[in-house]
Amino acid sequence: RRYPTVELRAETFNGSTRVPIPSDSAFLKALLLELRLEDEHLFVEQRDTCTRINHSCVHSVSTGAGELWPVLAFHKSGLIYACVPLVEGSLEPRPPLLTVTGLSQGLALLLGIMDYVSPSRKNEAELSAKVGQLQTLLIQACPLGTPLNTNIRSLNSSLEDIQEMPADKEQPAWRSSTYKGKPQVNVCIAEKVKCMQYDQRDVVDTWQVYGAVNCKCDIEGSAPNVTLSLTLPSNAPPLQDIVVHHCVTSVDPAMLLSTSAEPLHDSVYNGPYQFPFIPPSDSFDLCYYTSQVPVPPILGCYQLVEEGSQIKITVNLKLHESIKNSFEYCEARIPFFNRGPIAQLEYKVSYGQLDLFREKSLLVWVIGQKFPKSLEVSLTGTVSFGTTGKEHPTDYVCTGNTAYVKLYFRIPDFTLTGCYVDQHSVQIFVPGKPKITASRELISSDYYIWNSKAPAPMVFKPLLD
Repeated sequence: RRYPTVELRAETFNGSTRVPIPSDSAFLKALLLELRLEDEHLFVEQRDTCTRINHSCVHSVSTGAGELWPVLAFHKSGLIYACVPLVEGSLEPRPPLLTVTGLSQGLALLLGIMDYVSPSRKNEAELSAKVGQLQTLLIQACPLGTPLNTNIRSLNSSLEDIQEMPADKEQPAWRSSTYKGKPQVNVCIAEKVKCMQYDQRDVVDTWQVYGAVNCKCDIEGSAPNVTLSLTLPSNAPPLQDIVVHHCVTSVDPAMLLSTSAEPLHDSVYNGPYQFPFIPPSDSFDLCYYTSQVPVPPILGCYQLVEEGSQIKITVNLKLHESIKNSFEYCEARIPFFNRGPIAQLEYKVSYGQLDLFREKSLLVWVIGQKFPKSLEVSLTGTVSFGTTGKEHPTDYVCTGNTAYVKLYFRIPDFTLTGCYVDQHSVQIFVPGKPKITASRELISSDYYIWNSKAPAPMVFKPLLD
């Protein structure tokens, strides 16, 4: 979809220096080249030179009229999602990405489209039908080039259902319908923790936590005002890299400027984290944030040593004492790549049970819903393998003794930052006493423990004296 209104604004901001968007076919060809989906085995200087290392999904696409920037694009499950955000200012010199508001809006819209399309990607007929409906849905989601509702799933697919003009002039565009009934608000804080542990003296372990606050507000009125507060324990690290939904009406600017790229210092924003907003009709993510938490929830050590035709493995896991010892599930998966099926296994576990998937060359250690009182569990074993075949798992990184354990867990009613929503702090300026439901959870995401007896891919490795 093209928006002449946006292209006219781009020309107003940049005049003759603006690079026009080429035809659909020319843009697609240039984008495929940039994303290495065409001529990927050839060296293309404009794409493959060492001076152009991409650390994000923001690209500069070479066209006949010059370099088109910024192009937001990523490749997921056989589909390409792309848009060209407007830079409201001069393109020379290129502004920092964090200052281009169109990038976050465009990314939210693309993620909304992906959430709408991706469940049908295995059914071609259903996928084609959904892609065909996108043109109609974009009229509602992004009528004049500015995203108003990025939750594409919540929109109506029929043009007849589109409300051309709200009955109440105060009703914002993102409230596509009005609610009738008892007021109620559901809030869920979902934190994901990523981790890389090496158990090596010269390598720094890394971990990151990302949070999202999801809301569903069933409230009468065309433009109801809601204020929600996030609360932290007194000794907790502050929230950083906060990104808010466009329905938020005002926030302290210092809240948005607190970034994890800067070391923590006295001037960092410590709250209160208050979000006044006029909610959309459907569920939405009120905000996203990160935080520099002091410890990962589970500390681990993995040792894999090859002895002749056998492999000896040792895994030790310890739950940190500050973490709630109540899981919905907790398991450690131990894959073996480039080795063939598991032929023989001898093992001993101090807690939980071990499941063997021979053909997948995979061990799954089910720890369960609690760690023991000691908060420590261990696994030792000896594994031997059969003949390697094409059907067995392979990996370019995990060669030799380079291997990992990956943890999967979910802790309900807990967040690593300690962040929570006080139900009594939720203010809703409507008649009647609303029902407030608040929940939270911590989920593992890319939680790796690498074999300390072999080299592993490093996120950060300091120079040794």
